[in-house]
Amino acid sequence: MDQHILAESILNQIDLNAEELELFFSSVKLKKVKKKQFLLLEGDVSRYALFVVSGCLRSYCVDETGYQYIQQFAPEGWWIGDMYSLVTGKPGYLAVDAIFDSEIAMIAKTDLNRLYVEIPKLNIYFRVLAENALVYYQSRAMENLRLTARERYERFCTRYPSLIACLPQKQVAAYIGVTPEFLSKMLNQ
Repeated sequence: MDQHILAESILNQIDLNAEELELFFSSVKLKKVKKKQFLLLEGDVSRYALFVVSGCLRSYCVDETGYQYIQQFAPEGWWIGDMYSLVTGKPGYLAVDAIFDSEIAMIAKTDLNRLYVEIPKLNIYFRVLAENALVYYQSRAMENLRLTARERYERFCTRYPSLIACLPQKQVAAYIGVTPEFLSKMLNQ
């Protein structure tokens, strides 16, 4: 499995020498996951940060009627997980599964905390990720409050251009907060 994508993600933000990269990757577990395979279930305690090497994952919750609310898609090069659970150590609200056969890099929260001490520059990388995630979720919350369904769909297309052609409309609808029937009707107008 190719770690190049993760190394590139890190090196775009901070400078690590070969020894530091080797130390970091000694704590990373690489894993292949099949389509529809779960990495985290609602109510689980998240112990890993997940990076998509190839494929695509999604995070979501399900209401009492079985409707899925997709919070995030994570195509190649994106991080994903239940941040609330990872940070607090409490049971989470999100499920994470693979939309397609995927390859992921996993790093345990305990290893990450150790690496923050051993490679202090990693604090900067993960701080930038956390800041970007905060901006993403704040923007997404405001979009859901202020934008029409069509505008949310257009933002989805901008945010995930590589996914729009390959995702089922049902999942796109769950991301923008409408029914698949409404999305289909809207797109055919």
